Amino acid sequence: MGKSTLLHLLGGLLTSTTGSIMIGDTDLTKLSKSDLDRFRGEHIGIVFQKNHFIESLSVLENLEMARYFADNSVDDRKCRQLLERLNLSDKSNASISTLSEGQKQRVAIARSLINQPKLILADEPTSALDDDNCAEVVRLLEEQAELEKAALVIVTHDNRLKNIIPQQITL
Repeated sequence: MGKSTLLHLLGGLLTSTTGSIMIGDTDLTKLSKSDLDRFRGEHIGIVFQKNHFIESLSVLENLEMARYFADNSVDDRKCRQLLERLNLSDKSNASISTLSEGQKQRVAIARSLINQPKLILADEPTSALDDDNCAEVVRLLEEQAELEKAALVIVTHDNRLKNIIPQQITL
């Protein structure tokens, strides 16, 4: 099984053919599709290797949609604070299509954190970032995980994280 497959199973995006996948007291394999979608929106934040945005929307609108789809009220202040923390406050009204790959990656990270998930899954979250933004993104993911008492799972080939992430499983 590959690293992305593992994250997709943990995130309920792929269905396990055997066994169970427990997130807290919830067995993802027992949930209906709609219940799984709701559970994911409320409890899991995912940073995909390939980001999936609504290209016709602005950066801020993409974050607001993540809140909306999770049945949370739209909170512009919270969205803007997260964008500021990721050095993207000047891009809030920009179209996703005008952003660099690194900026898109940071928007994807903001989207994964906007609903204060209990499980944060990150697939190569720093691959398109320079050293400064790499360190900031890891700090933000760790701080958010600590703040929300969330589990953080990062899969990566990025050697820069070896000295930053304290608990590691190396394959």
